[in-house]
Amino acid sequence: MPGAFLGHYLDGRTAARRPASIRLAATGLEIMIEGGARLWWPFREIHQTQGFYAGEQIRLERGAPLPEILLVDDSAFLQALHTTASGLGRRFHNPRRRRARLLFTIGAAATAIAAGAALYVWGIPAAAAILAAHVPVSWEERLGQAAVEQLTASRRRCVDPEREAAIDAIVKLLLAPRPSVPYTFRVTVVDDQTVNAFAVPGGQVILLRGLLERTRTPEELAGVLAHELQHVLQRHATRLLLQHASTGLLLAAVSGDITGVMAYGIESARVLGTLRYSRHIESEADTEGLRMLLAAKVDPQGMIAFFETLHAGERGLPTATRYLTSHPLAAERVENLKRLAASAPKKFRPLLPDQDWRDVRRVCGARSLSELR
Repeated sequence: MPGAFLGHYLDGRTAARRPASIRLAATGLEIMIEGGARLWWPFREIHQTQGFYAGEQIRLERGAPLPEILLVDDSAFLQALHTTASGLGRRFHNPRRRRARLLFTIGAAATAIAAGAALYVWGIPAAAAILAAHVPVSWEERLGQAAVEQLTASRRRCVDPEREAAIDAIVKLLLAPRPSVPYTFRVTVVDDQTVNAFAVPGGQVILLRGLLERTRTPEELAGVLAHELQHVLQRHATRLLLQHASTGLLLAAVSGDITGVMAYGIESARVLGTLRYSRHIESEADTEGLRMLLAAKVDPQGMIAFFETLHAGERGLPTATRYLTSHPLAAERVENLKRLAASAPKKFRPLLPDQDWRDVRRVCGARSLSELR
């Protein structure tokens, strides 16, 4: 058969491949199957199902529901087919358009990646912020309690009513100027030497022994607590939890499901344990926390001094980096706090004037004074 292309023919009823020679005519394909059988395939009855990309085998089908199949490896066959059946250009792929097709595929993939990145960077956080502003406080409180139980399950809670009362007094003083507070705040001290503290939705604050023992004055702890209280009041923790959580937790938030939310305590604890606040959120907690200190007439220099100590000792004190990892402390944040404090009134009340702060820091058990300095 002059000008024929070589391929394989399958009858659609068996898996046997039979060698075939194919010649292009004006309106169809003439197929000579090994053994002498001749077939005629009109172009209008043929569908190309494979061979759209370079190096891919060309596959043509005819009939249904069990179509006959023609397989050709020669890429020149597809160009000849497209040229011969030019009036049916959409039925058969044009190899000359492969580069444009490849570029289109790459462009579509890049667009999809960019759209996904935009959704992750802006869309999801925006949706979480809107949702966090409308979830019921009771939902936050139950979720927070479930998370606290998971976070403290393997660690010893420090229970010392007298020393805990001193910490609670600081929280009460910070909240006193506010006309109303939607949450019942509770500080849980955990016997862990890591320098860290973090807010939990619904009014909970986890304070690790390592951070408490690093404070030198009650004003320094007040600065940390004011910062963490603002994370709760501004619903930062709730927002980020929803942003990183599963669909099930999001649905529970939308519906206000209080009973079902307990099932997400483990997930919430995992997410809260790995959260890293953005610079914008940290700056907001700084600013509002410092305003909280000023409203309560607490010297903000304690807050600034504690953050400066952590920042200065970041390289030499590995335990300090845990707080800085979850609360990124850029140098400009400290400078911003200094600017805000410089314009504030200078009349402040002493915190816990009748108590030895080194003694209060021993809420998790007695240690030598040299360890707590």
